[in-house]
Amino acid sequence: MTEHGCRFCSAPLSQVFADLGVSPLANSYLQPEQLKAMEPFFPLRALVCGECWLVQLEDYESPEAIFSDYAYFSSYSTTWLEHSRRYAEAITPAFGLGERSLVVEIASNDGYLLRFFQEMGVPVLGVEPAANVARVALQHGVPTLVEFFGVQCANGLRGESAADLIIGNNVLAHVPDINDFVAGMALLLKPGGTVTMEFPHLMRLIADNQFDTIYHEHFSYLSFGTVSRIFAAHGMRTIDVEELPTHGGSLRIYAAHDDDARPRTERALELLRREEETGMLGTELYASFAAGLRCCAPCSTCRPTASASPRTARPPRATRCSTIAASART
Repeated sequence: MTEHGCRFCSAPLSQVFADLGVSPLANSYLQPEQLKAMEPFFPLRALVCGECWLVQLEDYESPEAIFSDYAYFSSYSTTWLEHSRRYAEAITPAFGLGERSLVVEIASNDGYLLRFFQEMGVPVLGVEPAANVARVALQHGVPTLVEFFGVQCANGLRGESAADLIIGNNVLAHVPDINDFVAGMALLLKPGGTVTMEFPHLMRLIADNQFDTIYHEHFSYLSFGTVSRIFAAHGMRTIDVEELPTHGGSLRIYAAHDDDARPRTERALELLRREEETGMLGTELYASFAAGLRCCAPCSTCRPTASASPRTARPPRATRCSTIAASART
């Protein structure tokens, strides 16, 4: 969200999706000398755009303050390493990647993923804004540029480092200027190349009442339909999607330049239809989620009426929980 409205389409924002009061930054751990000082708290409120249906936080802190010195090192998670290994081993032959290719990962952290490509002889480049984690990648021999990614960065790289594959795992939701970020990928991607992005799926957040995944690092909360619109605005098409169990239910989207001959897959078309049937192109779904969060002890009536499977998710009931109803009577 910007001063002028939606961070993607600039439409005015007024509908609240989740108001979680105030909170400190999630991964900004205090040093011993800070324990007696006042800790900064920021409003934690997500709004939904009624034009493009992007759910987004209001801006209170800069990405430099959040990400320049980062507490999370991806390679500490054995399950995430295994997830990344499977991805690299599957996508390398699928896209015919080899010693003449280039894989660029945005928000490459400590090089956890790019090392798997290196082991298969594929040249790599990481782009990582957090100098402390990038330092670990460099120590492991993973070429890494310490910089925030966007159009300026892409213009500096595209001459010698245009990419056959651009990867972004759990970064698209973290960028405040989502237009600059996606435009940069369009510049950096070779003709015939592919972008894959992984991010938590907004439909799963709503269906499973995952309000605790809303925090200041996540500037945006994304559906497949909204991401497809954002990529289309910058000359790219989403051509495929996978639904993943990671992070409470994520998507891995595949995108290419507009003039790429690959058609959109049936599973991508099916997910777009399912999101529309769930109510993600109307206000009721988002308003009902917001109402449920106003309950001090959320019960099953607050939550959207959806099964554990995203294929059967549907909009929440209009009925409010007993705590909300009792409050309204008094």
